[in-house]
Amino acid sequence: MAISGFVKFACLVLVCMVVASPHVEAAVTCGQVVSKLSPCLGYLHSGGTVPAACCNSLRALNAAARTTPDRQAACGCLKSAYNSISGIKPALASSLPGSCGVNLPYKISPSIDCSTVR
Repeated sequence: MAISGFVKFACLVLVCMVVASPHVEAAVTCGQVVSKLSPCLGYLHSGGTVPAACCNSLRALNAAARTTPDRQAACGCLKSAYNSISGIKPALASSLPGSCGVNLPYKISPSIDCSTVR
């Protein structure tokens, strides 16, 4: 990831941490979501083979989001990250869970309504 990409990523983590701070009922934070999924960024921009570290992180995130508030928080963080990082290919983002063999209860999309996630 180029320096400008890293700076954008670091800013996104900070914004997500600030946005998520009032939601104390969720144990999963935006900082954790974005940090865990950073190994996926290269794939989401250019495709190819999904890195094992990306799939492992997606599995860990899914396992950590056990409650409805956690799943909604994770969904919101993914949606925010998706909308903040330019160049993510929609087809790659939506197919990422299936490519990793992870059954997320929501689609990775910039238009998902996270309040409907259970």
